[in-house]
Amino acid sequence: MSFPDDLMYSSEHTWARIDGDIATVGITDYAQDKLEEILSVELHPVDSSVEQGEPFGVIESVKATTELISPVSGEIVGVNEDLADDVGILNSDAYDTGWMIAVQIRDAGELDTLMDAEEYEDYIEASEEDD
Repeated sequence: MSFPDDLMYSSEHTWARIDGDIATVGITDYAQDKLEEILSVELHPVDSSVEQGEPFGVIESVKATTELISPVSGEIVGVNEDLADDVGILNSDAYDTGWMIAVQIRDAGELDTLMDAEEYEDYIEASEEDD
């Protein structure tokens, strides 16, 4: 599994790539691996508001249906329309073509609550030890 250093990670297994006041958001390689084959994804539309720690959509896999939890608060300014045609992108390329939403960040201070790649990897190892 990979955890790119240029991303920030949430404990809900979503990532954010920050570019100015825009956060591109998706699920981590760890999350897609645990979900196994992803069947569908429903995302909130452009111009809707999201809150950190609240759902921005739902993902359905062969194992479970799970809410997607936003790592940041703000307004959705982009949705990856390619996922409607090929949700398998999430399994094959979770960090690039598998992005889900782009959010105009409302409170940059929220970024301080996210983990870097090393912290996220430690978080996963600790949670797997608890299982």
